[in-house]
Amino acid sequence: MKVDKKIAYVGCLGMIGIITTEFGIIGILPQIANYYGVTIDKAACLLSAFALVIALTGPFMTLLFSGFDRKKIMLATIFIFLLSAVVSTLSPPFWLLMIVRMLPAFLQPVYIATAIAAAVASGKKSQENQLMGIVLGGIALAMVTTVPVATYLASVFTWQVSFFAQAIVSMLALVMIFKIMPSGNVPEKKSYGSQIKILSDKPFVLSTAMNFFMIASWFSTYSYFADYLVRTRKIDMETISYMLLLFGIMGVFSNWLSGKMLTKSITKTVTFFLSGTVIIPLILVYSGDGIWVTVILVAIWGFFYAPCFLNASAYMISAAPKSLEFANSLATSFGNLGVFLGTAVGGWVISQSSISNIPWAGMGFGILSLLMVVWRSILERNERRLVIINSVN
Repeated sequence: MKVDKKIAYVGCLGMIGIITTEFGIIGILPQIANYYGVTIDKAACLLSAFALVIALTGPFMTLLFSGFDRKKIMLATIFIFLLSAVVSTLSPPFWLLMIVRMLPAFLQPVYIATAIAAAVASGKKSQENQLMGIVLGGIALAMVTTVPVATYLASVFTWQVSFFAQAIVSMLALVMIFKIMPSGNVPEKKSYGSQIKILSDKPFVLSTAMNFFMIASWFSTYSYFADYLVRTRKIDMETISYMLLLFGIMGVFSNWLSGKMLTKSITKTVTFFLSGTVIIPLILVYSGDGIWVTVILVAIWGFFYAPCFLNASAYMISAAPKSLEFANSLATSFGNLGVFLGTAVGGWVISQSSISNIPWAGMGFGILSLLMVVWRSILERNERRLVIINSVN
């Protein structure tokens, strides 16, 4: 294995630990709601509050730590995730569980931006999307391994065991980062002004909006994955864990496919997978509730959903190639702001009507994200025309 791939895979392992902690709770929300005697939308605050912290602090934390040793940043982040999981296994009061869930969120975007930057810096320019795909592939791998396993263990034992599984994953990631990630990898600290100026670039702003609406679309329904299937498809919690496994398996394949497609056309790849934000809600609402229909539905759902974070990062970076880390942190922050909004809107729909209606909220956000892609394409096409006209004149 080449050195550049080693760094990328180490970053991927850390991502698995992070995603297991952030999204592993989705499969056990009904159990947590029952244990603490709260509604499902209040229990979902354990996910949305985590995402909101990332959204509000991500860019600032990334700028603050942009000149630090990358290995130390990654170790510190995973250690905090480990501590959070350990405390959560003790079944603390709901307010304390909320706090220990929020603490690691402050450094999550720093880790992602750092891991991607370290992987990309160790390879060639032509390998950029591939290396980034390896790191972000940890999201899909977590969906196919640790997230469904944690959900399965919770269905067999108790929801606290799910957090114990999360702690084990974080511990493994901590050890491997310590052993393999090279020390002294300190990037040149860029001025804040040179990075922040990308916020005035219209294509980048539109890319950020696309990311925000896309993630809101997916998470308005995915945040309630377990509860949705239990109530609308009458599936038990053990079967839910198998559904999450299938969801993740399809995600691993589609994440790999997306990485390949991005090297040919970023815009076409993003548009293709964005179409799922319209297709999946229609299937959810109008398909039958038979077990095999549900299996096919979950497989298609996982296929379209999984590459969303990779596609968002690639799309945003393509509009800001000279501000890689800051662009990645903004992708993470606005993506998590989308998680917060999608989860909140989904919870509001559930409280006001029925959980069966949440796919419509996802479709609305999905259409908005597609419009952002169209808008950016038109803007860039017009800019190219102006360049040609000026060169001729």
